[in-house]
Order: sequence, then structure tokens, then C-alpha cells
Amino acid sequence: MLINLSDVLTSEGRTETVTAPVEMMSFISRLGKFPIQEKSPVAFTFTNIGRDKVKAEGSVRFVFETRCDRCLGEVPTVLELKFNRVIVSPGVTADDEAEESPNYMEGYQLNTETFVYNEILVNWPVKILCREDCRGVCPVCGQNLNVRECGCDSFVPDPRMAVIQDIFNANKEV
Repeated sequence: MLINLSDVLTSEGRTETVTAPVEMMSFISRLGKFPIQEKSPVAFTFTNIGRDKVKAEGSVRFVFETRCDRCLGEVPTVLELKFNRVIVSPGVTADDEAEESPNYMEGYQLNTETFVYNEILVNWPVKILCREDCRGVCPVCGQNLNVRECGCDSFVPDPRMAVIQDIFNANKEV
């Protein structure tokens, strides 16, 4: 959805509140495709803060279908995004502003889908866990260790001690 910001950009002190629906059904990035289970409309408040500048504030809430990074179990991930961005008119260049115009502006219109996608991308969690003490899967058999123990030998020798182990094995009498 495109929101026209020309009135807010050109009128000093003007404030406008807009609620826009989110049309995306899933979030796709290098990490994979994450279907959206629940979503709220995006609530924007645009305020003119000076000549050709608008402050965009707002919030949106998502629940994504994700997997635990340790045990690969399904985990619903909630993202409650609150944003506060400064948007400048197209064609206006200032020393303190970014050289390139943001990819969510199309002339004087804000592309809400691209804006929300960028916010999700920036706020995506680094690690998703089903619980803080998730034990993951067994590296030998793949059993989910949160469900039950598998009984596999999980001893991993220290590779720095391999030379000493070789000496003991060479001098061992049979």
C-alpha cells in the first residue's frame, strides 16, 4: 500500500495518523521463508518536523512460524515492532542525511510493505530458541534431547591431547 506524504512534507507542523493493512503473507530472507500466523495493521503517525522532513512513528505486531535453532522444534516467534524514522522529500539533499534515498519511498509516497519488510529485517532475532535451556539434538543419532536421552556416547576427546593419546596407545601391551 502506498501512503501519500506530500501534504505532510509541505505543511509545517502538520500531523497525520494512518492505519495501513499488511499484505505480506510470509517473511523471506537469506535465513529462509517464515509464514506469518498473525499480524496487525501498521499504525503510522507522520509529523512534519521541518522543511521537507517528516518523522514517521508507529508500531506493528507479527507472529511468525519459525523453528528452534537447537532442536528444530516449531516455535511461534512474536515481533512487536516500534519504529521512529525521519523521512525527507525526494530531491532534497542534506549533509547529515543519507546519500541515497530509502528504498521504501516512491516519489512522495511511502511503500508500507517495503518499509515493514525493512523493519522486520533489522529487528529479526539472532537466535530463536524454544526455551532458554533447550538441549538441542544428539550429534550422533539426532534424538531431540528435550524429549528423552538417547544413550549415545557423547565424549569428544580434546584434539590437543591426541599426541599424548597416541603415545599411550603405542606403549600399551596387549
